[in-house]
Amino acid sequence: MIEVKDISRSYGENVILDGISLRIPRGKVTSLIGSNGAGKSTLLSIISRLLKQNGGTVLLDSRDIEAYKTRILAQHLSILKQANFIDLRLTVRELVSFGRFPYSQGRLTAADEEKIDEAIGYLNLQDIAGQYMDELSGGQKQRAFLAMVVAQDTDYILLDEPLNNLDMKHAVQIMKTLRRLCDEKGKTIVMVIHDINFASQYSDFIVALKDSRVAFFDEVDKVIVPEVLQSVFDMDFRIVETDGKRICNYY
Repeated sequence: MIEVKDISRSYGENVILDGISLRIPRGKVTSLIGSNGAGKSTLLSIISRLLKQNGGTVLLDSRDIEAYKTRILAQHLSILKQANFIDLRLTVRELVSFGRFPYSQGRLTAADEEKIDEAIGYLNLQDIAGQYMDELSGGQKQRAFLAMVVAQDTDYILLDEPLNNLDMKHAVQIMKTLRRLCDEKGKTIVMVIHDINFASQYSDFIVALKDSRVAFFDEVDKVIVPEVLQSVFDMDFRIVETDGKRICNYY
């Protein structure tokens, strides 16, 4: 379980997070929603130890995340940031192999190669595994980076807007893949997502941030309701239910 205790973060007088406390359940998909500037990406970066908080504590499996050595933490928790840039000419397979670095330290074993093959297959990248990253579309690159995270094979996966650069078809494929990782492999997935309908369709829990605080944190059906969403986003919503799933109409 990831437990966030009274986390705060500010830049000068600009408060980004103000006393955030959460207990993110293990083996579920939890989405962070809220308007731009609500602190979603900042919170994800603090949970992953990429960013230092001004106050508070993050616990990973009941242990302070600061107590983990970097290599050991990378065997438990992986993160895919919103902007990914590499200044090397790599094939898809070479990129995906970086996910095994916390284990292999660059000396890949047969077990590592098996994990790489599995990740490439999971993201349906077999046909382009030998292509160079700079030859790919934005959507293909995003899937390759996600395959690298899958190859890292951590219990906890953090994703900052994983649907960047994806068209509708590939966005759905990615969300289905994340759902499978949770349901089939028991992964705990925490992601920042702007599309409220993807959050509704594929999440187990939703954290809604507003004004630097947690406005709501509950199961999907208790957050995807008009009065909650209206208070979070300051706009009108109409909810339609289809096949047991809720769709938000806000146009």
